[in-house]
Amino acid sequence: MKRGLSWFNVTSIVLGFAFLYIPILLLVIYSFNDSRLVTVWGGFSTRWYSALMQNEQLLDAAWVSLRVAFFAALVATVLGTMAALALVRYGRFRGRLLFSGMIYAPLVMPEVITGLSLLLLFVAINFDRGFYTVLLAHITFGMCFVAVVVQSRLVTFDTALEEAAQDLGCPPLKTFFLITLPLILPGVLAGFMLAFTLSMDDLVIASFTTGPGATTLPMRIYSQVRLGVTPEINAVSTILISVVTVVVLIASILTKRANSAREAEERLAMHG
Repeated sequence: MKRGLSWFNVTSIVLGFAFLYIPILLLVIYSFNDSRLVTVWGGFSTRWYSALMQNEQLLDAAWVSLRVAFFAALVATVLGTMAALALVRYGRFRGRLLFSGMIYAPLVMPEVITGLSLLLLFVAINFDRGFYTVLLAHITFGMCFVAVVVQSRLVTFDTALEEAAQDLGCPPLKTFFLITLPLILPGVLAGFMLAFTLSMDDLVIASFTTGPGATTLPMRIYSQVRLGVTPEINAVSTILISVVTVVVLIASILTKRANSAREAEERLAMHG
């Protein structure tokens, strides 16, 4: 029975990964298709990547998405880490229930509601929609994901290391940057990576909060796909997949190094 269950699990995993990644693989393969028809293979060619370099609309949209994703992830990581510290370290303070509810609400709220509410806010305060409104919107929901990731890391954090540093005369702020931050760095990097990828992927919220000159890549792709998929779409999607893959690899390497450094410090502390 165990053997049958094991084969069932393996088959389920293989089918699941095939369902997820075979379409992506086909997209990458057909981005090198010489034919103008995306479903007919006409030979290997990089002509559509050359054509993409001449498509200013897609390039501008990709540049907007990269800038929004990077700065939104950066600010969201800082704010989300601070929010996680407040929830974990300050116990039951006045307004904690409301604060935690505001952190978790965007995680379960439909993106349409989030986008519409932000649109109404920007209209009410007469804030012209454009790059900065998209950036603020992505910071808003990205911060919540970062807070949850970092909070899970802080829950298992050994505060004895911080107490030992402060007993030796290290100020609280210096203790955070020298002790706490390096130890929770894998969670912080994971939160940054999550916020970055969510920003690059967002279509609904950006559609509500964008304005002239701030069309993101998902919006541009969606508007062109409605008229028919072109090989240039495959090419830009392949580049986008490559960028996200590189970000994931860099974050994984940094996380592994941070974990190795933490394990080394823990061994030194045990022997000391």
